[in-house]
Amino acid sequence: MGAGHAHNLYRPGDSPLHRLPPQCKLVAVVVFVLVVVSTPREAYWAFGVYALLLALAAGGGRVPVGYVARRVVVEIPFVVFAVALPFLATGPKTEFLGLTVSHSGLLGAWNILAKGTLGVVASILLAATTNVRDLLLGMERLRMPQLLVQIMQFMVRYSEVIAGEMGRMRVARESRGFQAKDVRQLPVVAKSAGALFIRSYERGERVHLAMLSRGYTGTMPVIVDVRANRAQWCAAALLPSLAVVACAVAWVG
Repeated sequence: MGAGHAHNLYRPGDSPLHRLPPQCKLVAVVVFVLVVVSTPREAYWAFGVYALLLALAAGGGRVPVGYVARRVVVEIPFVVFAVALPFLATGPKTEFLGLTVSHSGLLGAWNILAKGTLGVVASILLAATTNVRDLLLGMERLRMPQLLVQIMQFMVRYSEVIAGEMGRMRVARESRGFQAKDVRQLPVVAKSAGALFIRSYERGERVHLAMLSRGYTGTMPVIVDVRANRAQWCAAALLPSLAVVACAVAWVG
């Protein structure tokens, strides 16, 4: 997989967060998200601590606030659901901003917004400081199944190729006067989708034969071995460790 296959979320840089091995960042983000989800929704101060930790991580990775804010919009469907929840849920009612809403629904909305936003921001910081190739190498170091990692590698590698093929098919249709205006054009689009699937399948067969002819035996050769020392693991563990302390205090309190 070439170095040119980077995703849109990645921000090249040389910050301490960029230099951490990918497996360390993956474990840190997963543990952090699990801690956030496990925190009682009534512990409002704990979520403030988590937000502060993420802000410090963003500063360490030199990821601008505006960059993160523009990409948090991915959770808009959850925000819409959370906003509607206080009006749809049953149970005791309470006054909030001059409106009569369900108390349990209000807490549920806060729970979704707080935990969902923190999880999304943590994922954005991971993607902004780690390119796809390194993430996959980190998954290999964490002993994820080889077959699963290879499938993801080829998905990343050939997604642009398939998208380009789909674009050329669209141009070919439009150059022949086709315009998808209503459902009557669905059969044509369906046939195009079928042709694209067949072409993709045949391409996969050719790639597999090419790999076998070059000695492929089920495992991909490791060109860059990403290792992590104890200091790097300790640095990555700082964020989830502080989150665990905050979560423990929230439960005890």
